[in-house]
Amino acid sequence: MDYVKPSDMVNAMADSGAQRARLSIPDMLIRGMMAGALLGIATSLAITGAVQTGVPFAGAIVFPVGFVMIVALGLELCTGNFAILGVSALSGRCRWAEAGRNWTWGFIGNLIGSVLYAFLLVIALTNAWNVPPAGVAQKIIDIATLKTVGYEPFGAAGLLSSFVKAMLCNWMVCLGVTMSMMSTSTAGKLFGAWLPIFIFFGQGFEHAVVNMFVIPAGMMLGAKVTLSDWWLWNQIPVTLGNLAGGLLFIALPWFLTFRPSVASMRSVGKDAPLSAPAE
Repeated sequence: MDYVKPSDMVNAMADSGAQRARLSIPDMLIRGMMAGALLGIATSLAITGAVQTGVPFAGAIVFPVGFVMIVALGLELCTGNFAILGVSALSGRCRWAEAGRNWTWGFIGNLIGSVLYAFLLVIALTNAWNVPPAGVAQKIIDIATLKTVGYEPFGAAGLLSSFVKAMLCNWMVCLGVTMSMMSTSTAGKLFGAWLPIFIFFGQGFEHAVVNMFVIPAGMMLGAKVTLSDWWLWNQIPVTLGNLAGGLLFIALPWFLTFRPSVASMRSVGKDAPLSAPAE
């Protein structure tokens, strides 16, 4: 049987968080860039599927391919790490400052990779801005507009809406991280990760790293969205909502109900074993 018991799974999450907390800045940046680009590729694939079939639900079916590749390759996705390092910090296997360091550099790497892929895709879709946006390109413009200035008429309620959608999104994203650790087989890990990601994308929730691709891509294609529109109405509230969702809906409940063993703070040192006894 390749099934991993939930209690063992939570310990594996705590171990993974401790290891990620030790990564060098170049490692976090490079792995973050790769994760951001892969999620951008998956997003453009999902949009292409929805446009070509005329069935938006088709996009939700194919979108998780990006996430499962990130899981399989062990890359740094800041949204998933909100839960992984949250569990690790709660269980004493890394410090909150170290968790924040990983989240910050992972976020920056995700942003660079996402925007870079957006730039390359826009060149491909428009023959380097020589063809007017149509089809997939126009859909990206529409999505970027809806995710930013679409919230503006509602003021504070719009900000709250984007924040709550982000909380719900990362509940599922971090559940995907969890379920990827509930199997020791590659197929089991990938299928476990796919299920919750399908749920969030199919319902149109807000994901910080997806938006790092789709909003800049829309802006490059001509969406009437400014840099301040992007960050004020989406990126900042969505990132905070993703953080809150990962911590409150996954990290905290998992820690409280499964109680991963508390390691010594020495275990966060580069040469100390993860299983160091608590002092």
